[in-house]
Amino acid sequence: MVSFASRKTGGRAVLSEEFERELTREVLRTELLRVRTLIITGCVMILFLTATYLIDPAIVNRVWRGTEGLVREYTLLAGFILFEVWVHSQIRRNLKLDRDLPVIRRYISALIETSLPTIILILQIRSMGASQALGFVLPLVYFIFIILSTLRLDFWLSTFTGFVAAAELLAVALYYDSANDAGEPLIYFHAVRSTIILICGVLAGAVGARLRRQFAASIAAATARDRVTNLFGQHVSPQVVERLMAEGTSAAGDLRRVAVMFVDFRGFTAGAQSRTPQEVVDRLDGAFAVLVDILDRQGGIVNKFLGDGFLALFGAPLEASDAAYRAVAAGREMLIAMDRINAQTSWPLRIGIGIHFGEVVAGNIGSPRRKEYTVIGDTVNFASRLEALNKEFGSHFLISAAVREALGEDGGDAVALGEVTVRGYEQPVAVFQLG
Repeated sequence: MVSFASRKTGGRAVLSEEFERELTREVLRTELLRVRTLIITGCVMILFLTATYLIDPAIVNRVWRGTEGLVREYTLLAGFILFEVWVHSQIRRNLKLDRDLPVIRRYISALIETSLPTIILILQIRSMGASQALGFVLPLVYFIFIILSTLRLDFWLSTFTGFVAAAELLAVALYYDSANDAGEPLIYFHAVRSTIILICGVLAGAVGARLRRQFAASIAAATARDRVTNLFGQHVSPQVVERLMAEGTSAAGDLRRVAVMFVDFRGFTAGAQSRTPQEVVDRLDGAFAVLVDILDRQGGIVNKFLGDGFLALFGAPLEASDAAYRAVAAGREMLIAMDRINAQTSWPLRIGIGIHFGEVVAGNIGSPRRKEYTVIGDTVNFASRLEALNKEFGSHFLISAAVREALGEDGGDAVALGEVTVRGYEQPVAVFQLG
């Protein structure tokens, strides 16, 4: 069986390059979202400081002991924003190159970002005192970085962020505020608070890892669907795609009994000569849409579009015990549908249908870079010849003796045309007309 999302080697899942590339791109996109959020947060903090200074300058004196401390915070925030802008540019560059960020750079970035509240906290402790600064808003800022670390989609990076925040806050608190006014040690108070921050980092990492698994599952499913449609063409119904993904299909050629249908539009070239290219395309697309929809309902697929016609298969890639019956039912419905369409247009189109039932070799054929699912064998060649015989007999729907036999009583309206000489075959063959 072909595995559409990954393959296993030595018991370990080896993801396809396509899957890994798309997963990397998705992780980088979430990184961009995280960085943009941090930039916006930094800008909001600058606006908040500015508004505070303009509305109530007295607060600036109480918290920062004048504008000098405020300017230092402005400088730190501006530097932080510039750093994040640089990180943003690097991520976008790697995204364009389909290249992941180095792991060490991610950890260095997390260390620098998470240390910003620590530096500002130290500045505030020096200006307003340890107890006031540690009870102020700065220790809560760590949670912004921990929450946003979820978007890294990496358990260990989020845990590392929580650890850095917890360790730095604990170190600063113990250094500047080791005891309260009564002389009682505050190590337990600070340790518990840092432990909560570390736990939050671990939880953020768990959420990020969960999101990464969901992203991976979604990308794997999308990759599988893309491979199915690339392999079998863009004309496979969603139901067939789902079954192919669930059941898989052999990569090598295997022997199948299938019903092969050729459909061709009669006199299309002559009609197209007096019309614009856009009119030709619109007319052809409209007719194909109706015919392909009929194939979907009957369980067939379009294997190839052949200009103003197509090759359809019943019984491959998914096996069907009633392949011949389904093919004939689809052909009958196509003739009725074309009559209905022709009654509503100034450019009527007639179709010729040929169906043969027999063994073929079905499999994926092509170069290592581009393969296509197709069927090969005399059954295919004879179905093509049958369709071409419609011109000779002035008919619209011809089937082989094998199809007539498979229909049984359902083929009672088939008209025998006798033994017919078919180009490329030495012996005459029995041909039947339907419709």
